[in-house]
Amino acid sequence: MTAWIKICDLDDIPRLGSRQVQSAREGVIAVFRTAADDVFALRDRCPHKGGALSQGLVAGKTVTCPLHGWKIQFENGEAVAPDTGCAKHYPSKVESGAVWIAL
Repeated sequence: MTAWIKICDLDDIPRLGSRQVQSAREGVIAVFRTAADDVFALRDRCPHKGGALSQGLVAGKTVTCPLHGWKIQFENGEAVAPDTGCAKHYPSKVESGAVWIAL
């Protein structure tokens, strides 16, 4: 069963930045905020070498891994071609200024 968990207020995540969330079941999750105030959540681990995606650069709807430059799409966690791999994606939403993710 999927449960929606309130993470923080939207303003607690900087634009073009992220925030880490610890889940007992899922480990570390990175919650990202785009320039347009869209919010996305991915496991905080690049599929290439395990780099912390929360430390990467946000541009559009991707994050660039700080270790080797892989771009990961927010909408599905897939690496941008020609790279292959996937970071687990978690549904997310903003309601009344609060950020929620589904676990």
